[in-house]
Amino acid sequence: MNAFGKGLLIAAGALTLAGGVTTMTASEASAAVVCNRDGDCWKVRGRPAYKPEFGLRIYGDDWRWRRGENYRWRKVGRGHGYYRNGVWITIR
Repeated sequence: MNAFGKGLLIAAGALTLAGGVTTMTASEASAAVVCNRDGDCWKVRGRPAYKPEFGLRIYGDDWRWRRGENYRWRKVGRGHGYYRNGVWITIR
């Protein structure tokens, strides 16, 4: 293999590696669905950490409730927080 062929092979490998890094970054920046005990659900970026006493469940972005389950979508409030009794509570 000549120097030109080796250069192409190295460049192709670098592009493949760069594509893998981009894929990993994209999956890390994914979203989650958070639901409270009342059935309020909202989407958040990443995988948030909430205190257990908040009583929240965190699901993957592709989670969907089943027919007959009592959930409702809520808009995300300002800042990091959660819904309690239909009101957005901001966590500082």
